[in-house]
Amino acid sequence: MSISVKNIGKSYDKVKALNDISFEVKPGELFGLIGPDGAGKTTLFRILTTLLIADEGEATVAGYDVVKDYKSIRNHVGYMPGRFSLYQDLTVEENLNFFATIFGTTIAENYDLIKDIYVQIEPFKNRRAGKLSGGMKQKLALSCALIHKPKVLFLDEPTTGVDPVSRKEFWEMLKRLQQKDITILVSTPYMDEAALCDRIALMTDGQILQLSTPEAIIASFPKKIFKVRTAETYRLIQDLKTYKKTHSAYPFGEYMHFTSNASDFKVDDLTLFLKKKQHNNIEVFETKPTIEDSFMELSK
Repeated sequence: MSISVKNIGKSYDKVKALNDISFEVKPGELFGLIGPDGAGKTTLFRILTTLLIADEGEATVAGYDVVKDYKSIRNHVGYMPGRFSLYQDLTVEENLNFFATIFGTTIAENYDLIKDIYVQIEPFKNRRAGKLSGGMKQKLALSCALIHKPKVLFLDEPTTGVDPVSRKEFWEMLKRLQQKDITILVSTPYMDEAALCDRIALMTDGQILQLSTPEAIIASFPKKIFKVRTAETYRLIQDLKTYKKTHSAYPFGEYMHFTSNASDFKVDDLTLFLKKKQHNNIEVFETKPTIEDSFMELSK
């Protein structure tokens, strides 16, 4: 396995950041850790990249133990932290040369690996990194993480704060990197990005709620789910909370996603309830669950 995590635990004073985390990532796999801020994703990344030591459990990356073989791991992984951490006073080209030199290589030696990414920022190679846009900073950081041809790539919330077009381009780049036999572990709070991974682990409060393929997680959703909308969204939220057949109800774009606790639930029953509550322009129809729906259900 490219990454093996067994019973990892980590606490900060009385706060349990990671609680008995276990999973494996296969060679060449694009594996996602999906969860909100505070789920423990960054703490886990820091342990796997040898920046933190776990309180419990053990882990290996590229066949090396994260404690005993930390120097070897640092030579075989690329790490892109959530916050832009390159030298902002250096130019694009100077940053890339700096990281290549650290790992005893050159831009020319591994240019084929970063070419698809670097050509997009090469016109700005003499611009200081601090003056780049969010999407350009992201591409530069990824180029620096790849310049030494790592076996495993760690990307901690790489698309946070990036525009939708750059997010799409970034995931397309990750798919191309997979074809170069690089194992990728990526974390994200965006549920829609989960569907782009081979397998995912849904995380919250330092625990894994479910681990499988995105398709399998969606298929395991236990209830029928309905989209609900009326002319008054806020009042709709409050009224659904009082409906005796409500199992869950939460905003999802311009609709509410609703599930019922009744085995004999009918759309007409909910429609009648909302009419009695004097709602207008009522819409209720069944829809397919998403990763976000699965996460909300597992978090209950």
